Amino acid sequence: MPLPGKEAQFKMAPMERIKELKKADIEKQNPRQAGVMALFYPNKKGETYMILMLRRTYKGVHSNQVGFPGGKVEDEDENIEATALRETEEEIGVSRKRITVVRKLTNIYIPPSNFWVQSFIGTTSETPNFIPQEDEVEALIEVPLSELLSDEVLITQTLTTSYAVNITVPAFELQGHVVWGATAMMLSEVKELLVQVL
Repeated sequence: MPLPGKEAQFKMAPMERIKELKKADIEKQNPRQAGVMALFYPNKKGETYMILMLRRTYKGVHSNQVGFPGGKVEDEDENIEATALRETEEEIGVSRKRITVVRKLTNIYIPPSNFWVQSFIGTTSETPNFIPQEDEVEALIEVPLSELLSDEVLITQTLTTSYAVNITVPAFELQGHVVWGATAMMLSEVKELLVQVL
């Protein structure tokens, strides 16, 4: 099945970001590499859920934002998939041995932090016993698949960030949290794939 790709991602990108990405010479920026995981799992009633996390407040461009578990490539990682699996285990406590990687998604460049991010869809067949990494994770956000697939979660929000003032952005409102930026763009591709197969 072909990936929805950048067309799906751009549905959840502010106009400023789309313009920036279209003119960016990404290779010249020498971006760092990162891997993240969109992890789906059954809850105790057997319903499908996806996990997101609210990052702690820190001195950085992604402070206090909702994102997928994941992070930057380390020397120990065999490849970027291994990065996503390792970071998921470290940040939310789900063993990499229990995660089946279903597929790689379209990578995305994040200008404010200068990262190329590769996302993956993964599943685990058991209800995880989540153990959030205290110094990085403020809260875990468990999102029912039915909520993610609903069109009612699509909103527009005006935000002030570390790099822009009063920008209007498309976003998801999931479990009372606003998900925007690169995470929303990646989530848009995940959602379009799911809509095609369900």
